[in-house]
Amino acid sequence: MHLVATGIAANLWRNGDQSQAWMLDEAARDAVMASCSGWRRENGEEAMTTSDTTQNLLDAVDRIGPLIKEHAAEAEADRQLSRPVYDAMYRAGLFAMLAPKARGGIELHPVECMRVWEAIARFDAAAAWNLVMNQAIAAFAAWLPADGVAEVFRNGLPTVAGALNPPSAAVRADGGWRITGQVPFASGCHHADWLGVPAVQIEGGHPKLDPGTGQPAVFGAFLPRSAATIVDTWHTLGMRGTGSSDVAVKDLFVPDRLTARVGPLLRPAPGFEGPLFRMWPWTAILGEATVSVGVAAAAVGSAVDLCNARHTLPRRRIRLRRCRTQQCAAFARGKDPLAARGILRSRSLCRSRAFRQRCYRHLVDSPGTSF
Repeated sequence: MHLVATGIAANLWRNGDQSQAWMLDEAARDAVMASCSGWRRENGEEAMTTSDTTQNLLDAVDRIGPLIKEHAAEAEADRQLSRPVYDAMYRAGLFAMLAPKARGGIELHPVECMRVWEAIARFDAAAAWNLVMNQAIAAFAAWLPADGVAEVFRNGLPTVAGALNPPSAAVRADGGWRITGQVPFASGCHHADWLGVPAVQIEGGHPKLDPGTGQPAVFGAFLPRSAATIVDTWHTLGMRGTGSSDVAVKDLFVPDRLTARVGPLLRPAPGFEGPLFRMWPWTAILGEATVSVGVAAAAVGSAVDLCNARHTLPRRRIRLRRCRTQQCAAFARGKDPLAARGILRSRSLCRSRAFRQRCYRHLVDSPGTSF
């Protein structure tokens, strides 16, 4: 998953468009990766160096990691991320990664963003999800006029919650729009400074169609969080801590300067000219995939810890020396999958104490690998 995502990110960064990097052959992919700052190939395998900026961010993640873990259960119970965690990520500069340098952000390469998102996800998926979404949606400010950008960034780097569907109903008003609607899955809406909602112009009770496409012309609107109502709809079993409730507005006036048509970034706002902003919304999509990678990596680590601790479970004692456990852990951590398959093919080999001990030492003593 990481290889696919980094290939997409590097190609989009280089070209500024939405090319299908996953269809490249190995030689072409290497050329794409070479255009990605900090990318290298060692011993036939792709690897990513760490810039000073990224390392500083990863160090910050390590510092606030215990706080994130401490509040993870609270977030699950409250169905929203805890305020101390959200504020700690903001103070650590993590919400600056996708913000333009001209506005005090880092404008970090997306592949390096993925490393930081994964590191947060290893502590708590909900924290990583809010971190990804509330800075990725904020990057849509690149489509706003200059005075709209100035307002959104007036108090520093903004955090923005929202969703892309379904669009609210918008009626044209003098100097702006009057918007009514309810948007689901606004992750982080309890803490974000702004909300981003989709809208479509209504005329005569029906969506107005774009004469060029024959489809409704959807646009995005920014509004202060205080201008909307958060509807308590987030009652789920998974991802409870993301606080992905609905947000609703009724006949809310939004000025033109805080709205922008959804489409290619043809005239970016000042400071948003870089390739990072032409990737939108791929930055959010890459982030979604990376959160899953971090969660999976944490699960593998927990499984290995469980095996090492030799906990007694209801019907069996799981130990890392068991061949099936070794095979699953080897696959999950990328430890020579061909050798792992061989474990199952030779039952007599599985019974060899010496072989099992070698596998055990190899798995435990080798440094963990990132997905």
